[in-house]
Amino acid sequence: MNKIFFLLAVVLLIAAIYMFFKSRQAKAASTQETGDTFSKDYFAEAKGQNEFNPENLGPGAIIRYGATDYVVRGTLTLNEGPYYWYEYLLDGGDNSSWLGVEVDEGQLNLTWWTSRKGAGATPDRGTVEFEGVTYSEDERGHARYTSTGTTGLPESGEMRYVDYSAGEKLLGFEGWANNDSWEVSTGRTMLPGEFTVYPAPKA
Repeated sequence: MNKIFFLLAVVLLIAAIYMFFKSRQAKAASTQETGDTFSKDYFAEAKGQNEFNPENLGPGAIIRYGATDYVVRGTLTLNEGPYYWYEYLLDGGDNSSWLGVEVDEGQLNLTWWTSRKGAGATPDRGTVEFEGVTYSEDERGHARYTSTGTTGLPESGEMRYVDYSAGEKLLGFEGWANNDSWEVSTGRTMLPGEFTVYPAPKA
């Protein structure tokens, strides 16, 4: 009888150890899929461009472009697989604007976007015409996002996007709701030297 209890205890111990390690593996996989992609410091790859990193461009930061000061009111951190980028919603000027910031293979890419509310346009495969300009599709996909500050969006969620270009002109479609609605923006590529950044106040 004692031998049976001993064997049963050994089996239970082995089962407990197995479940423990399986639980740790599942937790590690979940963390990698959800949070770690947002914490990697890709700006370390873009030397000399630290003023555009998320710590400096958080809500409350000021971006001077030309003679206008724009205040960052909200930040979206977007992630698609191992790749991620930022969108900074700005107050200032005459139109609703936002700054796109991403690092691609160590290269800092900045884009300036203006929302075109009520445009009524929708994306299409290949090309799309908007305000007399024919744009060619560059890329489309789905991404996860986290939101800080005032963005008008939940703290986290999913979105879809389609990007087009026509020479130096950019056209972007973003969908934030679970329906067929799209937000339309026109944009252009910018250089870091065109901006002066006053970092967000430290918490």
